[in-house]
Amino acid sequence: MRTAILGLVLGIALLQQQAVLWSFNYFLICLVVLLCVSALLFFRRSRFLSHAHAIWSLGLRFILAASFGFCWAGVIAHQHLRYQLPAEWEGRDIDVIGVIDSLPGQSERGSQFNFKVEKYLLPDDVTDAFPQRLALAWYEDADKIRVLPVLMPGQRWQLKVRLKRPHGNANPYGFDYEVWLLEQGLRATGTVRSTQRSDTSANQKRDDFVWSMNNLIERTRYILHQRIFQALPDARYTGVLSALVVGDQRDIAPADWSVFNRTGIGHLISISGLHITMIAGLFAGLLHFLWRHSFFTRAQLPLLIPAQKIAVLAGVIAAVVYVALAGFGVPAQRTLWMLIVLAIALWTNRAPDSVQVLGLALAIVVLIDPWAVLWPGFWLSFAAVAVLLYVSVGRGVLVQDEDSQTSIFQRLRPQLYLAAQAQYAITIGLVPLTLLLFAQISLISPLANAIAIPLISFVVTPLALIGSVLPAVIATPCLQIAHACVSYLVQLLEWLSHSSLAVWQAPLPSWWMFALALVGVAMLLAPRGIPLRWLGVWCCLPLFFQPIQAPDQNQMQVTVFDIGQGAAVLIETAEHRMLYDSGPGFSPDANSGTRILLPYFQARGITHLDQMMISHSDNDHSGGALSLLKNLRIDQLSSSLPVTHPIVSAASKSQRCEAGQRWEWDGVQFEILHPVPVIYTSDKWKTNALSCTLKISTKTHSLLLAGDIEAIQEDELVNSIPDKLAANVLLAPHHGSGTSSTLPFLKVVKPELALFQVGYLNRYHHPKAEVMQRYIEFGVKPLRTDTSGAITLQFGSAISASEYRGYHARYWYP
Repeated sequence: MRTAILGLVLGIALLQQQAVLWSFNYFLICLVVLLCVSALLFFRRSRFLSHAHAIWSLGLRFILAASFGFCWAGVIAHQHLRYQLPAEWEGRDIDVIGVIDSLPGQSERGSQFNFKVEKYLLPDDVTDAFPQRLALAWYEDADKIRVLPVLMPGQRWQLKVRLKRPHGNANPYGFDYEVWLLEQGLRATGTVRSTQRSDTSANQKRDDFVWSMNNLIERTRYILHQRIFQALPDARYTGVLSALVVGDQRDIAPADWSVFNRTGIGHLISISGLHITMIAGLFAGLLHFLWRHSFFTRAQLPLLIPAQKIAVLAGVIAAVVYVALAGFGVPAQRTLWMLIVLAIALWTNRAPDSVQVLGLALAIVVLIDPWAVLWPGFWLSFAAVAVLLYVSVGRGVLVQDEDSQTSIFQRLRPQLYLAAQAQYAITIGLVPLTLLLFAQISLISPLANAIAIPLISFVVTPLALIGSVLPAVIATPCLQIAHACVSYLVQLLEWLSHSSLAVWQAPLPSWWMFALALVGVAMLLAPRGIPLRWLGVWCCLPLFFQPIQAPDQNQMQVTVFDIGQGAAVLIETAEHRMLYDSGPGFSPDANSGTRILLPYFQARGITHLDQMMISHSDNDHSGGALSLLKNLRIDQLSSSLPVTHPIVSAASKSQRCEAGQRWEWDGVQFEILHPVPVIYTSDKWKTNALSCTLKISTKTHSLLLAGDIEAIQEDELVNSIPDKLAANVLLAPHHGSGTSSTLPFLKVVKPELALFQVGYLNRYHHPKAEVMQRYIEFGVKPLRTDTSGAITLQFGSAISASEYRGYHARYWYP
């Protein structure tokens, strides 16, 4: 069975790497055939299988299970993809009637929620299959009112919405928003639109609650969430308590997440398997006690059903309720299914095998949610339990006999030893996987977890749960104590995380490094009698000392990020790196720096930039700069920003970009062409006119980064330095707006390739159709990030361009 389960997971994971899907009917036929073959070979114990060699038998099981998993995931994918917003309806206002079926999230601008559509109010001639679930945002200015209505799960609304197909930023090592939407069954995103005064039917609540089990669960989560925030309205860590009670982590500040991740306790700030097991054990123990005593009656209940069976049933019911509150996250599901398998084994009088229990839970999770294999939490959750089983199954622990003279420490010694052994095993055992998934490991994680696990699991979580359900007179003190514990814990964690040795970063390992490290940790965690265990350390060393990939001398690599409506370009030479612009910002903690650029740098092992150039102060070019300055070592800032700008103040060294500045890195020439110094003495120019325009040249090719310069600045450059403008690759000025990319400018630059950093269906309609046509008529090949994703250019003897949505194509991409 273990071999089959591993094959099942591999087959499902393989399907998620496909660029296109087979037809639904083909997947279905293959499933039927595989089920028939499996029944013939295994259920009937065929003669072929019974006499086959054991290795061939295992191989056949693996192949059949992998094929089944591949086809099963394909069928589920087709079911989720069958509803699609027609392209002609993107960006158009539509009236819909439906129900809020998720816990709404709150932000500074408004609310975000999932909406289950019951009816589209469309013309009679429209027959397309529209999406049944939507991800909507209702912003405060949508209805020109100051306060939005109170949105609660289960409410039925009629709304006027503007929709678009699922689309997210596509960058190497970045979060795949599109597959997350697919997994959630959300086949369109959109916003609630403002309504005319004469239209009284749109954006109106029709029913306060529509009954369904999901709506009941979500409304319960909403009530508990509100009780916590009402009891602690201004407390900083209320979001942590909400995450522990209802699994909603959206109210935790990104700065706090940074501390939790650097100290390795992020797994505790949710409804984890440990918390579910604790709650299940508490209810199981309580009911076991009451059932043994027949609820203090004369019923003799243990004679009817053994107390152990009732206890495990109570534990499973408690776990189901708690996991429902958690929103059925993967770690919670893993624990729940393991408890259910154990309960079934006990009720059927079978002795459960720990490895089989974990395997069955693994199979159930991936069959229910085939996309779970794409998320780090899935692999870390099951790997952690697998490591614990590896170091415990079949290995005894010496337990001394207890007597009345034994001290408390001596009685707790075996338990403390087991806890230390488990922490050591998880710390060492998850190193390869953690580096593969996050390109960093927390060196202070053992110490932080030794403090945080008992505090969060046995103090904070119970108090938070009690505080969320009991009357306010009892709830408020409980929540205050829980919050105080979290506050003191975070202060300690912040102190620990400030050390430069708190985290070890390294580039993502190659497959052979990862495989070798797995062998190494298996040797390190092997029983003491195994010889040469220390060789496991040598197997792990390549993980920690691999170099950062860089171009050769006289060459460069340029990464044009899919940043949405904005700009961010990374230029790399043999020994230097420079970032041109930093993308848009949405808030101090939510911007392109934290969401896109830092994850990319972390995965590459990049902790240092030689220079960051911010072309001008517009938010879509400078929004991520402060976050980058805070999290990276940046030697120098070059910009057109005023000296009083916060970005300039945050930089350790800053200079104004001026035409004529030039330097050389590793055989690659850099020269600033604009703005001229005199432009800074006038107040008449818009920020776009100040854009730092940078030309980068190898011995054979060149790149021109034009920022947001417009027609006037283009004309000045054409008339003043036409000989310096020629470039093979041009970053289109001002994202291809109608006020840039003039014909004289293009004639002088003579680009072969034009890059457009634009947002999907952006409100400016960049690039303008007439501008795009101008490039095409001039013989320039256009590439745009909203359709190509991130674009990587290699400047060697020739220029090669690779598009992320091309070489990383997936079936859910448009």
